[in-house]
Amino acid sequence: MTSTALPTPLLLLMAMATGISVASNYYAQPLLHTIADQLELNYSGAGIIVTTAQLGYAAGLLLLVPLGDMIERRRLVVIMMLLATVGLVISALSTNLAVLLLGTAMTGVFSVVAQVLVPFAATLAAPEQRGRAVGTVMSGLLIGILLARTFAGALSTLGNWRLVYLVAAVLMLITTLLLWRALPRLSTHAGLGYAALIRSVGRLLATHPALRLRAALGALTFALFAAFWTPVAFLLSNPPWQFSDATIGLLGLLGAAGALVAPWAGRQVDRGRARLTTTSGLVLLLLGWLPLFWAERSLVAIVIGVLVLDIAVQLVHITNLNMVYRIDPDARNRLNAAYMVSYFLGGATGSLASAWLYGHAGWTGVTAFGVITSLVGLALWWRGHRCEAHLPA
Repeated sequence: MTSTALPTPLLLLMAMATGISVASNYYAQPLLHTIADQLELNYSGAGIIVTTAQLGYAAGLLLLVPLGDMIERRRLVVIMMLLATVGLVISALSTNLAVLLLGTAMTGVFSVVAQVLVPFAATLAAPEQRGRAVGTVMSGLLIGILLARTFAGALSTLGNWRLVYLVAAVLMLITTLLLWRALPRLSTHAGLGYAALIRSVGRLLATHPALRLRAALGALTFALFAAFWTPVAFLLSNPPWQFSDATIGLLGLLGAAGALVAPWAGRQVDRGRARLTTTSGLVLLLLGWLPLFWAERSLVAIVIGVLVLDIAVQLVHITNLNMVYRIDPDARNRLNAAYMVSYFLGGATGSLASAWLYGHAGWTGVTAFGVITSLVGLALWWRGHRCEAHLPA
C-alpha cells in the first residue's frame, strides 16, 4: 500500500484506540492503596501489580509487535484487542492477587496493539505528514496513560475498583468493532518466518547505534515517568494529604496537558530539529524532579512537577519514535518493538525501584532516584548523539 494522506477521522480513531488500549495497564495506579487494603498487601506487593503490567507489555512488544511486519495488520489489531478485553474481565472478577496478576499480565501482553497502531499510522501517512501522524497517535497513547488514573479514581469512588475493569472491557470491545470497520487491509512482506522475525529484532539493535541510543533514552525516560506515578498514590493517600482514589486520579488531568506537546514535537522533528527536542526534553526531565522534593508539604510543587515531567516525557519519546522509524522504513514494527521493549522494561524497573524506595527511604528516596537517573540520561545523550548524523532528515 502506497502512503497517501491519512484521513483525519481515521487518524483520530487510531489515536483513541491507542489510548484506550494502553490505559488498561494504568488503571491500578491510583487504586493501589485501595487494592492493597482489600488484598492485604504492603507497598512493595502492591507495586508488583504495576510491574506485572509493564513486564507483560514488554513481552508483548517482543513477541507480538513484530508480527505487524509479517501478517495483515487489521486482523492482528482486532485479535489483540479482543484478547486484551478478556484480560480486563479476568481482573474485574479476581478475588486474590494471583488472579489479578493473571488478568493484568494478559491485558499487558495484548494491549501492545497500541504499538502496532503507531507504525500502522506512520505507514498509512504521506511522508510529509508522518511526524504529525505519529505525534497525534502518540498523544492518544499518553492521554490514555494519564486519564486512565482519573477514570479509574472516579469509577472506584462511584462503585469499586472492579467496576473500573468492567467498564474498561466494554470500551475496549466497542473500539475493536470500530477499528474492524474503519481500518484498511494492509499486507506486509517481511519475507521472514516468525522465529527469524524475532531474532531480527536483536540484530537491528546490534546493527544500529542510533537505535541503541534511542532505546536507552526511552528506557530512562519511562523509568522516571513510572518512578513518579507508582508511589504517588501512597504519598497522597497518607497524611498530610489523605486524598481519595478520585482525587488522586484527578492528578492525571494535569499530566494530560503535556500530551498536547506531542504533535508539536512531531512537527519539529519533521523540520530537522530532533536534537533540540531531545535536549530540551532531557533538561526538563531533570528540572521536573526538583520541585518534587517538596511534594510532602506542597501541592503546588506536585502540580509543577507533574506538568514539567509529562511535557519532558512527550518531547523525548515522540522524538525517539520518529528517529527510530527513519532507520529502516521496511522494518518499522520490529524497530518499534526493539525500542518499546526497552522503554517498558525501563518503566517496570522504575515502578519496582520507586515502590521499594518509598517503603525504605520515603519520598526523598524516590526524588533522589529521579534526579540521579535524569543526569544519567543527559550524560548518555551528550556522549552518543553524533551516531544519528547519517539518518535521513
